[in-house]
Amino acid sequence: MARPLIADIDLDALRHNYRLAGDLAPNSRAVAVLKADGYGHGAVACARALLDLAPAFAVACIEEAVTLREAGIRTPIVLLEGIFEASELHQVEALGLWMAVHSDWQVDALLDYRPRLPIPVWVKVDSGMHRLGFAPERLEAVWQRLKAAPGKACDLHLMSHFATADLDDRGYFTQQMARLGVLADRLGAPLCLANSPATLARPEAHGAWNRPGVMLYGSDPLETATPQSARLAPVMTLRSQIIAVRELGAGECVGYGGRFRTSRSTRIGVVACGYGDGYDRHAVDGTPVLVEGMRAGLAGKVSMDMMTVDITDIPEAGIGSDVVLWGRATNGEVLSVDEVARYCDTISYTLLTGVLPRVPRRYHHGQG
Repeated sequence: MARPLIADIDLDALRHNYRLAGDLAPNSRAVAVLKADGYGHGAVACARALLDLAPAFAVACIEEAVTLREAGIRTPIVLLEGIFEASELHQVEALGLWMAVHSDWQVDALLDYRPRLPIPVWVKVDSGMHRLGFAPERLEAVWQRLKAAPGKACDLHLMSHFATADLDDRGYFTQQMARLGVLADRLGAPLCLANSPATLARPEAHGAWNRPGVMLYGSDPLETATPQSARLAPVMTLRSQIIAVRELGAGECVGYGGRFRTSRSTRIGVVACGYGDGYDRHAVDGTPVLVEGMRAGLAGKVSMDMMTVDITDIPEAGIGSDVVLWGRATNGEVLSVDEVARYCDTISYTLLTGVLPRVPRRYHHGQG
C-alpha cells in the first residue's frame, strides 16, 4: 500500500477562482499566473484546466515557459521577469512569448535583436515596490525608445506591482496609483497592474490586464477578508492518514525536544506528513488539522516524515483516519491554508509552493 499522503488538486475550484477574478473586473482580461509550478499545484495541469478561460498565462522565467510549451500549451505566455541574458531572445521569439522589460540592458538587447515578428513587451515601472522596474521619471524615455523602434515591439503595456494592496491601510497603495495614473495619462498606455489583492479589493487598479496569482489557488491574500475573497474555493487539499495511535498519561512528552507535554490522559495520532514533504517545521503546538473532518491540534514538533496530533476529543479517530493538513475534508469542512500559515508564522505562498515532489498530485474535478 502506498504512503497515504497526497495533494488533491480540484481543477473545478481553480476554474471557479479564475471566473471570480473575471467577474470582479469585467472590463479587464486576466493573465493566469502559473509561476513556481502553478504555486505548487502543477503548472501544466492548471494551464490545461484553464485553456478555454484564460487568454494568457504568466511565469517567472523562460524555463517555466518551456515546460508549458513542451506540454502543448500554445496560449500566450508572459515572462514576468523578462529575459536573464540576451541569448534568450531566440527562445522568446521561437516560443512566441511576451516579455516584461525592467532594465536598460534588456531594452538594449531587444533593440539589437532582429526578430521576424514583433515581440510584445510589457514595460515595468517601479511605482514604489523598489524591486524591479524603471524609475517613473525615466519611464517615458524608455517607452518612446521602444515605441519608435519599428518591428521590435508591439502591444506595449505599462506594468507595475503593488507593495501593499493586501493591507487595510490604503495610504501607500494610493501613492503608487497616483504615480501610475500620471504615467498612464501621459503615455496613453494600457495597464497591467492588479495582482491578486488588487484584483479582489482595489477596482481602481483594474487595467487592460490583471494578474491574479495566489487567489486562483484559493488563498485569500487580503489582511482582512471581504465578501469577495470569501468566495474563493480551496484548490489544494493536502491530506494523509493516521498511521499509529499512542495512549499516554498526564505529564508525558511528545516528539523531538519534548516540546509538547500532556496535561491529561491523551490519545496521540501519528500522521504520515512532515517537513520532508514540505509541511512547515515552524508549526506550533495547536496548529489545526482536520481529523475525520473535525478540528484537532498539532502536538509536538513536526518531524521529517511524520507529525503528531492530539485526537483525545475525537474518540472515533484511529489508524486509517483521514487527516486534512489544509483544504477540504470529505464532510465539506474547510481548513484554510491561510490559517495554517499564520500558525507557522508565514504565508500561504510558502506552504503551497513548498509541497515537495515526493507528494503525489491527484487531479480531479470537484464542486468548484
